[in-house]
Amino acid sequence: MNVNQIVTMVMRMVMRRLLRGGVNAVGKKMNRGGGAAAGPDGRKTAQRTRQAMKLGRRIGRF
Repeated sequence: MNVNQIVTMVMRMVMRRLLRGGVNAVGKKMNRGGGAAAGPDGRKTAQRTRQAMKLGRRIGRF
């Protein structure tokens, strides 16, 4: 394994972690608001959003 491959691998790991943190932060901010998201329908929507984000991260690994 040469130096270029190692640097590329480390950069991908760092970028993946930063991107995941950003997506999680946006998702939390969207779910935190009240108003239209309040009530049982809002809870179901928030749960679906979390499931979709989880699925997206799982698919993104490959």
